[in-house]
Amino acid sequence: MPLPFVFRTIDLDGQTIRTAVRPGKAHLTPLLIFNGIGANLELVFPFVQALDPDQEVIAFDVPGVGGSSTPNQPYRFPGLAKLAARMLDYLDYGQVNAIGVSWGGALAQQFAHDYPERCKKLVLAATSAGAIMVPGKPKVLWRMASPRRYIQPSYGVQIAPHIYGGAFRRDPNLALAHASKVRSSGKLGYYWQLFAGLGWTSIHWLHKISQPTLVLAGDDDPLIPLINMRLLAWRIPNAELHVIDDGHLFLITRAEAVAPIIMKFLQEERLRAVMHPQPTPLRGH
Repeated sequence: MPLPFVFRTIDLDGQTIRTAVRPGKAHLTPLLIFNGIGANLELVFPFVQALDPDQEVIAFDVPGVGGSSTPNQPYRFPGLAKLAARMLDYLDYGQVNAIGVSWGGALAQQFAHDYPERCKKLVLAATSAGAIMVPGKPKVLWRMASPRRYIQPSYGVQIAPHIYGGAFRRDPNLALAHASKVRSSGKLGYYWQLFAGLGWTSIHWLHKISQPTLVLAGDDDPLIPLINMRLLAWRIPNAELHVIDDGHLFLITRAEAVAPIIMKFLQEERLRAVMHPQPTPLRGH
């Protein structure tokens, strides 16, 4: 059985950041999760539980979300990536693998670009290159731009099939379960997150992302049409695309099917190294 999460609230630059770590085994590189907009860390727990029980996982609430404090001024993605790196320092982590979901996928791209030595492998789920993207339908985007679904759970249940697609179209209980885990910090934090991505794009430096990258896309995603994920996989040099038969939140609704794909990707290099060990390079001048 996987070990329970260890929760800590830490202070960074005057901000209190709520973190959760699921301890794992030292032979697996820890996995850092960048969550979606307005999403508190509890929302990824079903996905984490589906991962290999030996996999150490680090989750956190970005400023303005869940149990973290709301800053007086908004961060941009580079500032949030720097904050994540400082959080890893505080928690005594060196190199990690990173997974970013939706809005968090943009932050994960920024983290991988700005701190390549800290990010060994990258997983991008249901995300895009930012401002340079093929948008979803205006009505869907308008609903996403409002924090109402997090502040008013009944509204979140009502619109879930339209904004998340996939399994949420068929099973109303999914929306109820999702809404029950939401922990809102209010409107301001949500708007600060929207501001973080305003005008942001990674399109001009995606080719500089050197990490092995797994791009995961839902084929019924009203928010991030599939073509955006194809663009990421095309622009990132060492990327592979895997399409999931589901909607925007396939990490949750298809956790049991998606987790093994991610674990295989994260462990591939280690398996190759064990089977075909390389000579250790000599240190010196």
